[in-house]
Amino acid sequence: MPTIQDLSTYAAAIAPVVNAVHVNVHASARQAAAAHAESCGVTPGLLADLRYVLPLRPLTRRELSAVYRYGSAADLDAEIRDHLDQDTVTEGREGLLRVAPRGLAFIDGLYAVHAATTRRIWAAHDLGPLAALAGRVLCHAGRDRGGALEVMAPPYEPEGTPAGVLLFNRLAALRYHRADAHAAAWEAAGFTAGTIVDLQGGPRRDGIEDDTNRRAAQPYQCLTTDERGTLFEGLLTLL
Repeated sequence: MPTIQDLSTYAAAIAPVVNAVHVNVHASARQAAAAHAESCGVTPGLLADLRYVLPLRPLTRRELSAVYRYGSAADLDAEIRDHLDQDTVTEGREGLLRVAPRGLAFIDGLYAVHAATTRRIWAAHDLGPLAALAGRVLCHAGRDRGGALEVMAPPYEPEGTPAGVLLFNRLAALRYHRADAHAAAWEAAGFTAGTIVDLQGGPRRDGIEDDTNRRAAQPYQCLTTDERGTLFEGLLTLL
């Protein structure tokens, strides 16, 4: 089994591919998703990001601050208030945010939009094996206590969810493992969420990226060399 150091190059190479596949689905579904939101009278906002989380478990504002670590607390509070006002989310006295029936109906419809989109854009591909590999990597991804992945995984996968949606949401969740790896790397280098965004290219930035890749490599240990190649090449074909 290769060491973490050997896998760092793989983690660096596959990260932009995962991002591109994720963005491509959102872009391809944009018009249908907007029409769905309009028909529901809902502003998607957090609901779109948390579509594969809220149906499974309630969240706290503190947990959401890890997911949106680069945003301001005021902006997050305003976003939450917007959803509370729309009756898509409820907040109990214990501070737990739960999806309301109206919000769940929107999410179920959004899953249908993503199912139709992935069937259309990936019609020529066998998605089951890729979804299974992505699922294994996600299951083996370490959860930093208080990190974003701890909040965003595992994803909501109701019975009958098609392989395209499974793959899309598993990749979406897996991106938070790298986000946590990056946060751990810049924190170890003495930066904060507010200061890292202004760091330009150079030795310090390169060192943080190298550390990020080392940390982000961890879950790919669960795959064989051939499986890593299958996942990488398979995702490339979806673009």
